[in-house]
Amino acid sequence: MPEGGPGPEREPLLLRLAEDDFQLAFLALLTVDAVKPASRWEKPLASHLADALTGLGLLLGRARRRCANGSEVVETLFSPEARRVEQYLARFDGRPIDKRPATRRFEGLLFGYPPCCVEAFVRAPYSPNGLAREDQALLFHWACSGCPETPALLQRYRELRGALLRLS
Repeated sequence: MPEGGPGPEREPLLLRLAEDDFQLAFLALLTVDAVKPASRWEKPLASHLADALTGLGLLLGRARRRCANGSEVVETLFSPEARRVEQYLARFDGRPIDKRPATRRFEGLLFGYPPCCVEAFVRAPYSPNGLAREDQALLFHWACSGCPETPALLQRYRELRGALLRLS
């Protein structure tokens, strides 16, 4: 399966995802195209959507997490690499959601965020970064000011989002 967008064999599966939730389809495309090594979905995931993700060659893992208010959420991790899914589950399944620096660093590594962005976020979350609001909204992490990787990431995100929009 060549990199570079939906591709004919991916189209029906991505359409199924996009019909339900465009953001899920976008995350899936970023992950199958290796822009992101793994992604997390923090909403309920119907079985037909899980089937579409696995049809794209992604492995799934579900982690039950506890919120500070005692409620439970189910997160779905997906990646083409079993070890990333296994690492996530081993670290988070059945545990409370936390925002400790070690957790943020682990998630940043797992999800392929630029290390400079992760460290800046650990030190001062949501610090001004000079990005246009629409550019920051396109990313799935908070970019740091002057990040050397963000311009190329944004270009790739825009390309794939555009391809997905044309498909749907």
